[in-house]
Amino acid sequence: MINFNYELDFKLDNESAYADWISKVISSEIKGEGDINYIFCDDNYLVEINQQYLNHDTLTDIISFDYSIGKELHGDIFISVERVRENAVDFSVPFENELKRVMAHGVLHYCGYKDKTEEEEMVMRQKEEEKMKMFHVKQN
Repeated sequence: MINFNYELDFKLDNESAYADWISKVISSEIKGEGDINYIFCDDNYLVEINQQYLNHDTLTDIISFDYSIGKELHGDIFISVERVRENAVDFSVPFENELKRVMAHGVLHYCGYKDKTEEEEMVMRQKEEEKMKMFHVKQN
């Protein structure tokens, strides 16, 4: 089950569309959907998580904790909405696009994709683009 939690004054429009999309991303990678929690927060909240659990004192847009069991994906994905907004401006893309990229990024890590080397990062970016195209909102 895909869950959305908010630690700041922000809420996804149409949570069910995002949950359906993430479910499709997971199944497209031949993985099973377990419990995945998205926690939307601000920079300070994410810096505290970064310091407490990873011993890093840096700003980041996402931190994911992977609790997957075999091919069933489980985890907590913390996303700094502030950082995503700034990155959207820096990359000249709409906020919604950058948010989808980061949301897909967390799940792709659970699927086994890395981004430590230049080659891994290139594959990750391609996968993010592929998965972002899978997002569709049903029209009434």
